[in-house]
Amino acid sequence: MTQNFYITTPIYYVNDRPHIGHAYTSVACDVLARFMRLSGRNVKFLTGTDEHGQKVEKSAAQAGTAPKAFVDEVSQHFRDLTKTMNISNDDFIRTTEPRHIKSAQGLWQRMQENGFIILGSYAGWYAVRDEAFYGEAELVDGKAPTGADVEWVEEPSYFFKLSAFGDKLLAFYEAHPDFIMPASRRNEVISFVKGGLKDLSISRTTFKWGIPVPGDEKHIMYVWLDALANYLSAVGYPDTDAAGYKKFWPANIHMVGKDILRFHAVYWPAFLMAADLPLPERVFAHGWWTIEGEKVSKSLGNAIPAGELVEKFGLDQTRYFLMREVPFGNDGNFSRERMGIVINSELANNVGNLVQRTLSMIHKNCGGIVPDSQGVAKDELDLAFLQKVQVTDKATPEHIVTRYTDCKFNEILADIMAIASEANMYIDTKAPWKQKKIDEKLMQATLYHLVEAIRCIAIMLQPFIPDSSSKILTMLGYGESQIKAGVSFNELTPEFAIKPGTVISEPQPLFPRIES
Repeated sequence: MTQNFYITTPIYYVNDRPHIGHAYTSVACDVLARFMRLSGRNVKFLTGTDEHGQKVEKSAAQAGTAPKAFVDEVSQHFRDLTKTMNISNDDFIRTTEPRHIKSAQGLWQRMQENGFIILGSYAGWYAVRDEAFYGEAELVDGKAPTGADVEWVEEPSYFFKLSAFGDKLLAFYEAHPDFIMPASRRNEVISFVKGGLKDLSISRTTFKWGIPVPGDEKHIMYVWLDALANYLSAVGYPDTDAAGYKKFWPANIHMVGKDILRFHAVYWPAFLMAADLPLPERVFAHGWWTIEGEKVSKSLGNAIPAGELVEKFGLDQTRYFLMREVPFGNDGNFSRERMGIVINSELANNVGNLVQRTLSMIHKNCGGIVPDSQGVAKDELDLAFLQKVQVTDKATPEHIVTRYTDCKFNEILADIMAIASEANMYIDTKAPWKQKKIDEKLMQATLYHLVEAIRCIAIMLQPFIPDSSSKILTMLGYGESQIKAGVSFNELTPEFAIKPGTVISEPQPLFPRIES
């Protein structure tokens, strides 16, 4: 039976335009979604925009426009980002959509019916930039721990009984050690919960841009309760008989930045527990990028639009660098110089060079037709090389699936690059141009092994650099319909090896060198 897989980006807040940080999260989710599809899973991949809250209302006022017109414009920029970065999302949710409003209000009503929402009044510190409440002890030099300005707020408010869920959350974390990843983030969350949870203010009355509280429209929902409900909205909640809900809930992975981990790993599971709903399998919190050694900030104006990188370095090259440069979960520094070095050394000089050399030799010496390796005994070097290239399991091996769900993207790419390097060394050692003078069949066997290595490398790179992988597979004779559907990871086995006699195209340049 086909397994289902539901992955989400955080929904992006529309008070600003998308930049490299948004692209980073979206590409990571896209890599996972593409891999799961190519491994035979039935995938739902959700992204979208978070469009309510005081910050949006203020941003719209500063722009001299109505909130709805403001969010319509900015949301479109994030929708455009999915095209710019070749993101294969199946759905794009907006929190101003009727389906989401219905879902968020349904979640509220369920929690209220279960006795976890009560009316009271709130007095405390609130950071508009973070859309978050902070206790006195959390402030640092009179500001939020994030550095955001805070203001004192006093107003009537509905409260969620978060204090009732401390022990339940800790028990859940213990029973599900992989719920929060990486492990360092898990420790932070457990420490926070062990410090004691206070009831959470979940409604506001001092502004109006939000979802009305069911039965009390003087209040609007706290923007984080509203936003988190999007993951349910997209699968048809509150209708738990909806096909999407039955198929995809609970989610397999919520991908988030580390700055919003608390909302996803503490508040969100508590809301779901309060509504008697299953919890997601995993929340993965990735790190932040600095830009040329500087923290991204509006005052420095150093946020890089994703489109700028794509225009300068190329689409697949940008996707590759974002996934390759740092272990996913760690912080990293973005440097244009470093990006050029990685693209040149790993894509141009390694993969691109391998494809160019091998296919050129086949065109020059074999008439553009994949030669036959039959009748030539494999030596130790051949056997060792093919063992590294091909996968013997009939289905995508579980250890490969685990590496993807653990988000070991840079390690996966390092291993693929090692195979390409091995192939380039294999050419140099075997020297098919010399073999031709001794025994043409030896040369043909070497070229066959090389073109099979290229086939496997192209399949493995599909989730990361889909356009370039498609170009390579096209050169190897794969048809348009095969490539559009994606070549399954199950085809890394020897039984799917490229057939001798296959007509291949002349090699085309894949990764132009980046000049400093």
